[in-house]
Amino acid sequence: MSDTTINLTSKIYSYLLKNSLREPDILHELRMETRKLSMAIMQISPEQGQFMRLLVELLEARKTLEIGTFTGYSALSVALALPEDGVVTTCDVNVEWTAMAKKFWDRAGVSNKINLKLGPAAQTLDQLIKDGEADTFDFAFIDADKSSYISYYEQSLALLRSGGLIAIDNVLWSGRVADPEDCDADTVGIRKLNTKVLTDERVTISMLPIGDGLTLARKR
Repeated sequence: MSDTTINLTSKIYSYLLKNSLREPDILHELRMETRKLSMAIMQISPEQGQFMRLLVELLEARKTLEIGTFTGYSALSVALALPEDGVVTTCDVNVEWTAMAKKFWDRAGVSNKINLKLGPAAQTLDQLIKDGEADTFDFAFIDADKSSYISYYEQSLALLRSGGLIAIDNVLWSGRVADPEDCDADTVGIRKLNTKVLTDERVTISMLPIGDGLTLARKR
């Protein structure tokens, strides 16, 4: 028993993966391919991807949103958990990274479930709201430019149905959010978002020390 979260050493982390991770081969291949990129640190951890698949199943989600695609691991994770009529709408601006993503989505046979929107995410989300899609999404995952997190959060909340769930990545930001002397724009953006969500009565929340920190916010 413990009244604090365990310190996840490399030995314990290896045990965790060995005894809990069920990563489909196509996801493993994509993760290994992404590791070759200079920005590979942006990749979510495999246990986080698995956790998101579980959340999608628990929600019985059919319509999901993703802000920040990178090489497509998180979108693929969610798509694999969706039913055949499910759709992931994912937003990004990078053509090269999303080209890699589409290659793996095709190989996994889930391209029909993923709707990639290339362009600034804020504009895409505003358009979805204007098109009458507010209150229709079951799940949203936010993992893009951190200085815009509050805007993405508000837009996602508008698009989410009552009882839907937002998952926000990087909320611990390698511990930098806890350093008051770190005033980098991204750090400040995450810190402001964390403060906002804590007092937001529109949602029920939990911040989890998985990956680089993951906040779950359920729309009431």
